[in-house]
Amino acid sequence: MDTFSTEQRSWVMRQVKGKNTKPERVVRKILWDAGYRYRLNVKSLPGTPDIAIKKLKKVIFVNGCFWHGHKNCSKAKIPKTRIEYWQAKIARNIERDKQNIQNLEQLGYDVLVVWECEIKRKSIDMLTSKLIDFMIK
Repeated sequence: MDTFSTEQRSWVMRQVKGKNTKPERVVRKILWDAGYRYRLNVKSLPGTPDIAIKKLKKVIFVNGCFWHGHKNCSKAKIPKTRIEYWQAKIARNIERDKQNIQNLEQLGYDVLVVWECEIKRKSIDMLTSKLIDFMIK
């Protein structure tokens, strides 16, 4: 049972932001410090990637584990209320993500997905290595 009323839960969920999140800021700082310049939330590309470097044809999505259905992640558990709604919603998000990645790859872009839990779980050195390896490949 949810501890909030429907109106309270609705307000809480509206407060979840999709841009300029802390995980995004961490990834951007690593790239900036490594000398990479990028554009944010490029609407002209499929899926509006969080970070895009058109010159290098690289895009990075920084995904929240819950909203994008990260497999085998403790942060991606379906709520116990309105199970059918959440399963359908997250399944649509996963399918849309797959389609956006496929469309970007067809345009010649390399795509990297960084998960919220990776930023918290891994050391900054490991995340930096992952990002730099992606940028130079």
